[in-house]
Amino acid sequence: MEIIKRGAEAVLYLSEHHGRKALIKERIKKGYRLKVLDERIRSRRTKMEERLLGRAKRFGVRTPNIFAREDFKIIMEFVDGERLKDFLGSYTEDKRFHVYRLMGEAVAKLHSTGIIHGDLTTSNMILENDRLCIIDFGLGKFSSRIEDQAVDLYLLYEALCAAHFRDLENAWKNILKVYKQKYSKSKEVLNRFEKIRTRRRYRGRDVRRKE
Repeated sequence: MEIIKRGAEAVLYLSEHHGRKALIKERIKKGYRLKVLDERIRSRRTKMEERLLGRAKRFGVRTPNIFAREDFKIIMEFVDGERLKDFLGSYTEDKRFHVYRLMGEAVAKLHSTGIIHGDLTTSNMILENDRLCIIDFGLGKFSSRIEDQAVDLYLLYEALCAAHFRDLENAWKNILKVYKQKYSKSKEVLNRFEKIRTRRRYRGRDVRRKE
């Protein structure tokens, strides 16, 4: 197996599963925790991520297919596409417009079914043959709270500010246009989003102030 990414919570390996290219995500052992507690936490989070991926897929969000789960590992499909953080800026205006609409639709579907991704950034979005695949639900949870959904949306906004600032206005307008169309509680979420953004700006955390 080949390590392709090592993060604070997990290691990603490139491998094969029954002749298919696969990605193995293994949650890292934490030496500062008691062994029993560590295994319980890693097992619970691995199971949660598997459930989130499965439920998102059932409700029409493209996520990696899961091949198997073993203790603290999820063996899943390797999605062969373009990570938006790396490629979004190079797309034509029409293609970016298409991608923004896909992003709005995906987030609307997640929130409609009570899923909070927890790390909505373009690093966790892959464009695969004109389809948007959402990956890495490791920080996700099930929640229908308006506050949680607004925070989830704000994380996406911050990611766009940080990595795609030049097209921020166009991106956000088109993402929200579809989000409003596809999610019945979007008005409540966006009202709370504005309150969160105001708080962050007041505290000096609005990333646009860094430009």
